[in-house]
Amino acid sequence: MTGQDTTKSDAILARLLSLHPKVIDLSLERLERLLAALGNPERNIPPAIHIAGTNGKGSTGAFIRAGLEAAGKRVHAYTSPHLARFHERIRLGGTLIDEDALAALLEECEVANGGAPITFFEITTAAAFLAFSRSEADYTILEVGLGGRLDATNVIENPALTVITPISIDHQSYLGETLAEIAGEKAGILKQGVPAVVGIQQEIAMGVIAARARERSVPVHAANADWTARREPRGFSLQYENGLVDLPNPALPGDHQIDNAGLAAMALILLGHDAPNILAASVRSAQWPARMQRLKSGPLIEIAPAGSEIWLDGGHNPAAGEALARLLADMEERDPKPLHMICGMLNTKDVTGYLRPFEGLVRRIYCLSIPGEDATLTSDELADFAEGADLDAIEVEDAAEAMRLIGGEEDAAISPPRILICGSLYLAGRILRENG
Repeated sequence: MTGQDTTKSDAILARLLSLHPKVIDLSLERLERLLAALGNPERNIPPAIHIAGTNGKGSTGAFIRAGLEAAGKRVHAYTSPHLARFHERIRLGGTLIDEDALAALLEECEVANGGAPITFFEITTAAAFLAFSRSEADYTILEVGLGGRLDATNVIENPALTVITPISIDHQSYLGETLAEIAGEKAGILKQGVPAVVGIQQEIAMGVIAARARERSVPVHAANADWTARREPRGFSLQYENGLVDLPNPALPGDHQIDNAGLAAMALILLGHDAPNILAASVRSAQWPARMQRLKSGPLIEIAPAGSEIWLDGGHNPAAGEALARLLADMEERDPKPLHMICGMLNTKDVTGYLRPFEGLVRRIYCLSIPGEDATLTSDELADFAEGADLDAIEVEDAAEAMRLIGGEEDAAISPPRILICGSLYLAGRILRENG
C-alpha cells in the first residue's frame, strides 16, 4: 500500500462518515438491512474465527493468521482501527486490499444503502464481507470492533471458532459500568455449539462467560483450566488436555504476548493445525504494528539523541498500561536506560488508570494533544492527569519538540535514552504515517 494514491477511497469514506450522527451506535438492524440488499455476503465468507476481548485481540489474531499461513492456508482478515490507511482493515488472502477494489466495494455499499442512516463501521464492515465473499480463502479472521453482542461483525451466524481475549474495564459508556456487564457484551459472540477459546480472565468475567456458554452449549477451552501457557528459559510451554509443546519466544515483546500466543496456539489446535512447526511459526512470525514496535527510521529518529531506543505502543487502558509497565521494568533490569514517555490520549479513556503503573519507571512524560482528534485531551489536561499519577510532566506541541527536549537533557549524550511514544492508537497511526 505504501505510496498508493488513496484519493478515491478517502473521498468515499468521508461521505460515509456523514450517514449517521453518531460515530458509535451499537445495533445490528441497520447493517442487517444493508446486507440483505447486498445479497447477504456475510453468509458466504470462508469459515470465520471471531475474536472479542478488551486487550490482545489484534495480537492474538496476528498469531493465528501467522500459524494458518504457515500451514499453507489462505486467510482473510478484518481488523480495526487502522493506523495509517483504511486499507489495513481488510486483508485478502494475506495482502491488504488494493485501492481500486476498495473504492469499488465502498461505492457498491453506498449505492445499496441509499442514503439511509448507518454508522461508518457498519457500512465498511459490509464492504469487508463483500470482499471476503468474492475472494476464495480457507479462513476469515474477524476482530470485533467494540463489545461483541451488538458489534457489526456479530451478524455472522456460524463461525468455525470464537476467541475471547482478556476482558477489563473499557468503553463503559457503551458496554456497561461493571466488569460483569462488559463481559456479558463480549460473550455475546458465543454461538450455539461453536467451540470457544478463552484467555486469562478475572473471576467475575469468567463466570459470565461460563454461564453464557452453558446456555448455548458452547465447548469452552479456558486458560489455566483447560490449557496453560508458562514462560520457560528459552520461550514458553503450552500444556493442554492432549499434549505439551515447547514454543519459542513470541515475535511481539512482553510477557502478556505469551498469553496471547498461547491463546492463538490453542485456537490453531482446535482448528486441527497442531503440528509443532506450525505452532512455532505462529509464535515466531506474527507481526502487529504499534504493539511495542521499535522505530528505526524517519524524521523523529533523525532528531532523537544518538543511540536512542524509540518504541511505539497504541495501548490505552489500565490493563494495557500495566502490561507495558511490566515490560519496561524488565527491559530496564536487563539493559538500564533513562526512560522518557511521549504521550497523547483521548478524553474517553481512564487516563489515570493507564498512567499510574509507570510511576517510578519514567524520568519524564511529555504530554501532547493528538492532531485531528476531537476527543483528544489537550496537552495541559494530560499533564494534570500525569502529575496526579506522580509523573513529572511537560507540555509539548508535538513529538518532535519532545525529542528535542529529551536531546537537551544533560546526560542524553552519555546515556542514550529509551523513548516510548504511547497512549493512543490514533497517535500511533500518526507517528507511523510520518515515520513508518
